[in-house]
Amino acid sequence: LAGAFCIPLYVPYVLTGRWIFGRSLCKLWLVVDYLLCTSSVFNIVLISYDRFLSVTRAVSYRAQQGNTRQAVLKMVLVWVLAFLLYGPAIISWEYISGQSIIPTGECYAEFFYNWYFLMTASTLEFFTPFISVMFFNLSIYLNIQKRTKMRLDVFHEVHNQSFTEEMERSPEAKLSLKCCKWEQKESAETLDLSKSKAQAAAYSSSLDAKDLLATSLESSRKPKCCNKKSCEDSASTLSSEKRAKIVSQGTTQRFRLSRDKKVAKSLAIIVGIFGICWAPYTLLMIIRAGCHGQCISEFWYETSFWLLWINSAVNPVLYPLCHSSFRRAFIKLLCPKKLKIQPHDVLQN
Repeated sequence: LAGAFCIPLYVPYVLTGRWIFGRSLCKLWLVVDYLLCTSSVFNIVLISYDRFLSVTRAVSYRAQQGNTRQAVLKMVLVWVLAFLLYGPAIISWEYISGQSIIPTGECYAEFFYNWYFLMTASTLEFFTPFISVMFFNLSIYLNIQKRTKMRLDVFHEVHNQSFTEEMERSPEAKLSLKCCKWEQKESAETLDLSKSKAQAAAYSSSLDAKDLLATSLESSRKPKCCNKKSCEDSASTLSSEKRAKIVSQGTTQRFRLSRDKKVAKSLAIIVGIFGICWAPYTLLMIIRAGCHGQCISEFWYETSFWLLWINSAVNPVLYPLCHSSFRRAFIKLLCPKKLKIQPHDVLQN
């Protein structure tokens, strides 16, 4: 809208230094220009607030996602508030004051040099929204940092679990551990058995059938895996399973950390560009009104004025670049036939 209506009317005015489109079109141009710039700021606040709720109050936010009426109401409210900030003053200022201070061939608002009105309007148009956007995005960032720390703590807790604890929880591990104990016991007793071999041979002839049966039953109670190779294989298998589990959890944590860092980075870019585009114009406008245009060069004021329109041009590109959900929304608006059906549970950046 700014590129289709505001800029084409402003370019001849800048080049010739004279407004040639009449008084009525001048007021319409001023209303639309102030409305678009202000609504752009308020929309940034609304988007930041929406993302703030989606991160800090995820459960209640998901429950209200299907409420289209509430979403439309918020967007309409943004445009109404943006109009009320400057629109009535542009239209009725000269009638309330009783006269117009704008010379013939010029086109600017009647309050252009009213420092008190501009200071109040700038507080509502820039300072309050900027502080709000900073608060929402800083809260999102701190929430992401908190979740990141919790995920890292959980990951380290899982990673530091001992191999013995893992074995004790598994039936196969218990068998393997028992097997190892039998092997260690038999190795320790080998020397004693060799020393008493003669005595055992002497008494072996006197063993009766009952003793032989008892010996056979005792031997059958030993684990069948009582050999060194089976013990090592069981331990290796359990160790591999645990390593695979840790690697899988580490990959998941790295993906979540990368996603959270991307969100924090995109929020910083949005806030930074908003401040760069709006702060120069707001400050110069207030200073210019205080000194009636004598202390600010026309070049710098024009430069800051064009920064507002640059911000309007950047926002529709900036948001889709930073968030996949915005990309899908823009594709749906501009090329609905090319949009593939997206699952409802797609993760948003």
